[in-house]
Amino acid sequence: MNKVTLMGNLTRDPDVRYSQGEKSTCVARYTLGIRRRFHRDGDPDSDFINCVAFGKQGEFAEKYLKKGMKIAICGRIQTGSYTDKDGIKRYTTDVVVEEHYFVESKNANNGNASNSQSAPQNNQPAASNDGFMSIPEGIEEELPFI
Repeated sequence: MNKVTLMGNLTRDPDVRYSQGEKSTCVARYTLGIRRRFHRDGDPDSDFINCVAFGKQGEFAEKYLKKGMKIAICGRIQTGSYTDKDGIKRYTTDVVVEEHYFVESKNANNGNASNSQSAPQNNQPAASNDGFMSIPEGIEEELPFI
């Protein structure tokens, strides 16, 4: 079984590109900074994990994720290799994101994220003063009962 769950802060805005061809696919790459619970003196106190999201998950990252936001992801580890321009073989390790989750409220992210946009900040819509949940714009396609 290859399953990983991580929680951390985005170190930069996602780098988003679209594949070439008849069916263009969104590819979003970003890095999560994750604090280590324990570390020795002189050792790093954080890890920086490369993540890649494809298709709808990539489009989600492009639309809602910003530098500094705290998120949780679920996915799988994927390794690979390539030969660089100098002929040296390089090895890669990425987490292929299958699910994104907002961890902090929108207000908490406003202090951390630069250029923050209006977006749902967690998996639950916020309750309004009248006790009803407000549904964010453009989410109709994700709701199973509409």
